[in-house]
Order: sequence, then C-alpha cells, then structure tokens
Amino acid sequence: MRTANVVRKTLETEVAVTLVIEGSGASRLKTGLPFFEHMLDQVARHGLMDLTIEATGDLAVDAHHTVEDVGITLGQALAQAMGDKAGLTRYGHAYVPLDEALTRVVVDLSGRPGLFYRATFPRARIHDFDVDLIEEFLRGFVNHARVTLHVDVLAGHNAHHVAETLFKAFGRALRMALTPDARAAAQIPSTKGSL
Repeated sequence: MRTANVVRKTLETEVAVTLVIEGSGASRLKTGLPFFEHMLDQVARHGLMDLTIEATGDLAVDAHHTVEDVGITLGQALAQAMGDKAGLTRYGHAYVPLDEALTRVVVDLSGRPGLFYRATFPRARIHDFDVDLIEEFLRGFVNHARVTLHVDVLAGHNAHHVAETLFKAFGRALRMALTPDARAAAQIPSTKGSL
C-alpha cells in the first residue's frame, strides 16, 4: 500500500499527516478550523484515501500559517506515498456540481509544481474561514507534491457550495490520477522515463 507519515514543525505551526492512498475515504482531522476540516474530509472521501491530519498553529494571529502548512505537509506526504509513479494514470480530472455551483479540477502528477487557480467567491468568509486561504492551501500542496493543478470555478453564488465543489473535485481528480493503469504495467507514464 502507498502510505506516508510526515511531520512538519516550525515556529508557527506543527503539522502531522498520515496518508493512505488506497484507503476507504476515512479521515481524522484536528486543525482548530472546523470549516477547513469539513473541506479536507471531502478530499479524503472523494479521493478514497485515508487521511489523518493533526495541526496546531498560531490561530490567535491568523489561520494563514496553519492552512498553508497543512497544504505543504499534505503535499510532502503525497509525494512520498506516490514513490516513482510507475504504473499510475498520471492525469486526473473532475467536474463536480452542488446545486448552482460547478467546479472543474485537472491534475498532472508531472513532477513540476504549478497552480493555475481561477476561483471567485461571492463573499470573503465562510463562517470564520477566509476563502483566500484555499488558494494558499493548494499552492503549498502543489509546490511540495510537485504536481500541476488547474482549478476553475465555473459557476456558483453560494460560497459554501463553491468551496465544497472545489474540494470534492480536487479529491476526485487526485483519485483518478493516482489510480494504477493496468495497461501501463510498471512503466513511468512519461516519454522521459521519470516524473
């Protein structure tokens, strides 16, 4: 099974992530940010990966460091769990609707970090969560997982719905990309021979 355990400690945060790619969608999340945990649960459930995240941070200052560092640590865990990526599908995509909201996410396990984020939210906060932090989470993730990620919010006027479609589509796109390709056997899915 492809698994990883990563701990990241800084003067601002301490984050521990356990990831099981071939999971059942179970999650145990403790970040001090209930809405963020709800979104991370969507990634686990729709990605069919088991995910444990425990994070403490300087929430009295702001949630920025905690959210970004969870993204960084999750990215490191995914990079570790993927190994050399032999036999993987490599590319994944998903369109996810929720009532009026619709988001498309496309991922390439390319070995090259890149985030192309086009999302507009109808308000700046969902409960006490700053929606700007979603981009910071994803940027931390792609830079350390070394993947290319395109996120396009195509419709939506309810901020919660928009965020939920984004995280569900992210989980589903990852699930597709991480799925073994039976026809590829143990080949690296690149003409370069490495990713």
